[in-house]
Amino acid sequence: MSGNDDTRWMRRALRLAARGRGKTSPNPMVGAVIVKRGRAAGDGSHRRAGGPHAEVWALREAGPAARGATLYVTLEPCSYHGRTPPCTEALIEAGLRRVVVACTDPNPLVDGKGIRRLRRSGIEVAVGLLEREARALNAAYCKHVTTGLPLVSLKAAMSLDGKIATASRESKWITGERARAEAHRLRARHDAVLTGVETVLADDPELTVRMSRGSTPLRVVVDSRARTPATARLLTADERPPVIAVTRQAPQTRIRRLERAGAEIWVIGSRAGKVNLRSLMKRLGRRGIQSVLVEAGGTLAAGALAARLVDRVYFFVAPRLIGGADALTPIEGAGVRHLSQAWRVERVRVRRLGDGLLITGELAK
Repeated sequence: MSGNDDTRWMRRALRLAARGRGKTSPNPMVGAVIVKRGRAAGDGSHRRAGGPHAEVWALREAGPAARGATLYVTLEPCSYHGRTPPCTEALIEAGLRRVVVACTDPNPLVDGKGIRRLRRSGIEVAVGLLEREARALNAAYCKHVTTGLPLVSLKAAMSLDGKIATASRESKWITGERARAEAHRLRARHDAVLTGVETVLADDPELTVRMSRGSTPLRVVVDSRARTPATARLLTADERPPVIAVTRQAPQTRIRRLERAGAEIWVIGSRAGKVNLRSLMKRLGRRGIQSVLVEAGGTLAAGALAARLVDRVYFFVAPRLIGGADALTPIEGAGVRHLSQAWRVERVRVRRLGDGLLITGELAK
């Protein structure tokens, strides 16, 4: 089979994998295609955590046609017993001739073991086709299994001159309906959404997914002194209680009041009297949270950047000019003193959303 054919089938596997976006965590998104005599014999994608893996769905669809066929899979097949049996054994038993893998699985339980098992059984294995695309698809999974930390995305909605609210703190709505719908889709693709208590006090948000299909992520409020009102809408807006991260300096009376209102309280170590964001991210990682969307004011956004936690940015820009030195910006605080210290954004993409724009990019490491 030619290299062009291999690429075509792997792209199909990547499209299948993307169907699991927002549904498979803490497992990765995986797509698989079984090809025989130049035609697809079976397709599969990982649909939900705990369910059959993509390779298993593809094998079921292919049936006996899998013998002597080629499998294209976006991530190295697993070789250990987890919630499901190892995929490597199913592939060997099916009699595949060749397996093309986009990228290895960085999970220490796999990390090359699946590929070695297939090769020992006599199956030809090729690795690295469209590797960059495959790793980007599972960037959150890869970061979590290698560092224990979630992938952190920073989202902001602003005017053309970079303001997220007027001097009177009015912010609803700077962007249009299409941008807001896209923001809800973005929220649904993350395991958790994080905001600060100042946003709760100013806007009383629900932080649920409403303008898009998908589940509401775990909602987290950074609230060092437990100032969230017991009447806040986010306390009753979803079946899953929100997490409110406080410090040891938070008054116990406020903590008990929030617990009675349904909140889950996490006491996190402090830094300069505020919740230590890196400690909070570590705890979220231990909870199995692989991706966090920061939807907050400029102070919390600046803190996340200063702690070197942010991996990606999503900036929605509306064709409005607000002006004024007292209007709020997406990143508050002192900022950097020299341009050489600025956070550099790479792989920038610009997309039209109605009359506005969505600018995305990745923070340079």
